[in-house]
Amino acid sequence: MGFADFTWKHHYTGVKQIRAMATNHLLEIKQYGQSIWIDNLTRDIIQSGELKDLVENQGISGITSNPAIFEKAIAGNVIYDADIEAGVRAGLPIQKIYESLVFADIRNACDILRPVYEASNRLDGYVSMEVPPTIAQDTEATIAEARRYFQEIGRENLMIKIPGTEPGLPAVEQVIADGINVNITLLFSVESYINTAWAYIRGLEKRVADGKDISRIASVASFFLSRIDSNIDGKIDAKLKKGVDDIAVEARLRAVKGKVAIANAKIAYQEYKKIIKSDRWQALAAKGGKVQRLLWASTSTKDPNYRDVMYVEELIGQDTVNTVPPATIKACADHCNVSDRLETDVEKAYTLIENLKDPDINIDLDAVMDELLVEAIDKFIQPFQSLMNSLEEKIKVLSPV
Repeated sequence: MGFADFTWKHHYTGVKQIRAMATNHLLEIKQYGQSIWIDNLTRDIIQSGELKDLVENQGISGITSNPAIFEKAIAGNVIYDADIEAGVRAGLPIQKIYESLVFADIRNACDILRPVYEASNRLDGYVSMEVPPTIAQDTEATIAEARRYFQEIGRENLMIKIPGTEPGLPAVEQVIADGINVNITLLFSVESYINTAWAYIRGLEKRVADGKDISRIASVASFFLSRIDSNIDGKIDAKLKKGVDDIAVEARLRAVKGKVAIANAKIAYQEYKKIIKSDRWQALAAKGGKVQRLLWASTSTKDPNYRDVMYVEELIGQDTVNTVPPATIKACADHCNVSDRLETDVEKAYTLIENLKDPDINIDLDAVMDELLVEAIDKFIQPFQSLMNSLEEKIKVLSPV
C-alpha cells in the first residue's frame, strides 16, 4: 500500500467514525471516561449477530445479566429446547439444565467481548452473571458458588455478581482475594456503596499479603437508580393526594420528585473520589490494582413524565459504567445530550438529600434504602423460581414417554 492509499484509507476511516458519532451518541460518552454496558443477554442476540454488532459498532463494552433477564430469555423460547432435551436425555436435574443453558450463553458472550477485554487492558469486556438469588444472605454458599461459576464457565472476562448485603460483603472480600472479578449489585444507599468499596480493598490487601498479583482483577459497584425515584415519588404522591394546605410546601414536595436517585448517585461518586485518594488505595494502585468503578444500574426511566434518558445523561463521568437496557440504548443513541454532568450541582445534591429530613417532606431515606434492598432480592428470587418452574414444565413436555 502506497502512502497516498494509506492516507486515503486513514481519512476514510476517520470520516466513518465521525459520521457514526454524529448518529450514535453512545459513542460520544466514551470520551468522558464512561463505559456503556448492555443490561440484557439472550441466545437470540448472540446467534443473530446483534451482540457482535453492538460491541463492534455501537460502543457497547460489557454485559450484565440477572435472573429476571434469563427468565425472559429462556421461558417460552424454542431456541433453548434442543439443549433442554439433551439435558433431559443425560438425566440432569433442573438446576444443572438451567446452568448448562446459561453457562453456554455466558461463555459465548465472553468470547464476543474478549477483544474489548484485551484492547482495554482488562478494564472492560466483562459479562456479569449472578449467583443464585436464593443464597443472597448466605456468605459461605455465595463464596462456594462464585468459585464454582468462575471455574466452570472458564472465562477470564467473567464477573460474578454478588449482592451488597451484609452477608454478601465478606463473600466479596474473599472472592476478590481468590482473584475472581466481582460485580457487587443491589446497592442503593451511599453507605452500602462505601462498605462495598472497602470490602473490595480488603480483598485486594489480602491477596497482596499472600504475595499474589492484583493487576488482573476488576470490580464494579452497581448502584441502582430508578427504583429509588419510583419509591420516593410514590410516597410524595401519597402526601399530595391527602392534600397539602400550604402552596410552598406542595412546591417543595414536587421539587423532590425524580431528583433523589441522581443526587444520591452524585454523592456516592464524591465518596468514590475520597476512597481512591486514601493511602490504602494508593498503596494498592502502586501494585497494579484497578479502581472499583461505580456502575449505574436500573437506568430505564419508569415515569413517562421524565426524560427517557435522564439516568444516562445526568451521570456521565470519569471512571464509571452505565448498564443500559436495550430500549434505553436505542433512545440514547438517538437523542442523548452528552456532557460531563456527574460533578455538576453536587452541592444541590447534598442539599436535596438533607431536605428529605424536613418535617414538611419527612422521608426517611435510610428506611427507603432498606425497603428497596429487600424488594430487590425478592424481585430476583421470584423470576429465578419462575424460570425453574418453566424449565420443569418444558422438561415434562420434552421428556421421552
